[in-house]
Amino acid sequence: MSNEALTMRGPVHGTKEAKRVAVGSGVGAVIETYDFIGFGTAAALYFGTAFFPGADPVTGTLASFATLGVGFAARPLGGIIGGHLGDKLGRKPVLVASLILMGLATFAIGLLPTYQQVGLLAPALLVLVRIIQGLAFGAEWGGAILMSYEHAPWRKKGQFTGIVQAGFPVGLLLANLVFLSSVGLGSEWAWRVPFLASIVLVAVGLIIRSKVPESPVFEDVKAKGDIVKSPIVEVIKTDWRNIVRGIGLRIAETAGYAVSVTYMISYLHTNNLADKTETLAALCIAAGIGIFATYFWGKLTDRVGRRPVYIWSTAFAVVFGIPMFMLVNTGLFLLIIATIVIAYAVCQNSLAGAQGAWFPELFQAKTRSSGASLSYQISAMVSGFTPFITTLLFVSMGWMGPALLFSIYAAIGLWAALITRETWGKRERALAEEAASKTPQTVNA
Repeated sequence: MSNEALTMRGPVHGTKEAKRVAVGSGVGAVIETYDFIGFGTAAALYFGTAFFPGADPVTGTLASFATLGVGFAARPLGGIIGGHLGDKLGRKPVLVASLILMGLATFAIGLLPTYQQVGLLAPALLVLVRIIQGLAFGAEWGGAILMSYEHAPWRKKGQFTGIVQAGFPVGLLLANLVFLSSVGLGSEWAWRVPFLASIVLVAVGLIIRSKVPESPVFEDVKAKGDIVKSPIVEVIKTDWRNIVRGIGLRIAETAGYAVSVTYMISYLHTNNLADKTETLAALCIAAGIGIFATYFWGKLTDRVGRRPVYIWSTAFAVVFGIPMFMLVNTGLFLLIIATIVIAYAVCQNSLAGAQGAWFPELFQAKTRSSGASLSYQISAMVSGFTPFITTLLFVSMGWMGPALLFSIYAAIGLWAALITRETWGKRERALAEEAASKTPQTVNA
């Protein structure tokens, strides 16, 4: 790789706003994750009875998980729209618009009538707002991660994007803390309050994001007249292989999370292995550790490369699937906590930490938003319906079904990592060190 190719990553030492951009993008990720993941918790614990009360518990859970999956199915469309606008108009407008859309949709969930109040209209409205959530979340990630990546110093791309990726466990922690504190409010307000409370976070996020400057890489592409007429079409034509690789890489992380966290919440509850309070407490502990773990994994990729982290983490996840369920099946709370922490902080956070820098580096600057967003969000369709599929597997195979599915997802990620090129190997790191030593550091990044 030449220095010319490295310049497509932004200024050598980053911009003077690099830290502020990373924090601002991370705060937005916190809010959007709070909104989107909160739906998963509510689907596992409450929506089966609130919106599908005529069904038996398993069928109700299946129906609520199907609704959860609809939002994930909408994410690729959101990624296409957000990626296209990010490459055409800039990264910042996408950040602001996606946050507004997500905030309004999430607040609306807290106001929805239940099945007992309006009948079939209730689940129909739930599906509608879930689709809107999916569109917003699909557009969010590409803008947030690219803003941080393109403002960051060459040698600290993993560290700075790790800040953004760490926003997701923060959002997960906040969502589950609110659900944990609302357990005593009664079955209906226990799920309404977390969604209604999100409007406060949205207001704070908009204030922060409105002050974030546009990406220097996009400004450079714009100044050179390299804006592509149809970025989505261009990246599919010229870089479809990296899109496919990215989908494989992402499935191990996002679909693996859907088994080990989203489905696991329901599994522990319905099999009387842990009550709602214990389940949410375990998830909060894992999320708290995950904040630091994600940042650490991202920073580690700056030292050893993106690919080694991914290979070792997915290889571990392949063999962890069966032990994961054997450990929680003991019903011992300490083992349940330890298992969820390992599944989240190691199997999921390590991959998320590496993705922040690896995905943008796989694509050219002029189609980077579209390419990274497509790879990231298409895989969401698999993860979105994974809790539904996992529930069916449990009915037919017992816990071995979900365990094997987790390992299969990890194996897909391992295969993708093995066939995807390293973008931050020894050669790239050496060139970056040389460029940094020759370039005066005029800003404190």
